[in-house]
Amino acid sequence: MRYRIEGEPLPVVICDLDAGEKIITEGGGMSWMSPNMKMETTSGGVGKAFGRMFSGESLFQNRYTAEGGPGMIAFASSFPGSIKAVQITPDKPIIVQKSAFLACETGVDLSVHFQKRVGAGFFGGEGFIMQKLSGNGIAFLEIDGHAVEYDLAAGEKMTIATGYLAKMDATCSMDIVAIQGAKNVLLGGEGFFNTVVTGPGKIIVQTMPAAKLAGALGLGSK
Repeated sequence: MRYRIEGEPLPVVICDLDAGEKIITEGGGMSWMSPNMKMETTSGGVGKAFGRMFSGESLFQNRYTAEGGPGMIAFASSFPGSIKAVQITPDKPIIVQKSAFLACETGVDLSVHFQKRVGAGFFGGEGFIMQKLSGNGIAFLEIDGHAVEYDLAAGEKMTIATGYLAKMDATCSMDIVAIQGAKNVLLGGEGFFNTVVTGPGKIIVQTMPAAKLAGALGLGSK
């Protein structure tokens, strides 16, 4: 598979597949394609389907195959921001926010990820349930706004405001800390908690979480 990402801040990833190659997206993820791309809808099994549902994705996924020769298929972002291509390997799964998954090669497995620390889920703003991408292949992620990457050393920490964590390596851990001081909480405008991610591993933070933009515009989140 070859791909190119075009069009930020309203990006699309355009994938060129050789004959017989396959790519997977959630239902409704395809934007345009060549006529020889054959679609097959699959649940991947009841357990995986419900796991995806709990992590914010569709019960079903669509598998597209290039038949009879090379094919082309495009997946556009559903929100202004960035699309990131991430290489998944068996020894390097990643954890991402809900609705980050856009598409992937067939060797990548999408599953539900529960935060080990309940407080991190209910109060940290990233969600008790997130998505885990494992296996082997390239996955495409939707990022709200611009993506900024950091490589955290073992024990190195990053404090992140609610909703700004988009992705972390599974080797990282996530916790929440309360903002200290009543005046800071009531007048500081930063809410009650921050998310703290501890390395080792790479993280991606996003500059405009969908919920923050929706709140500014008086709309619901995506």
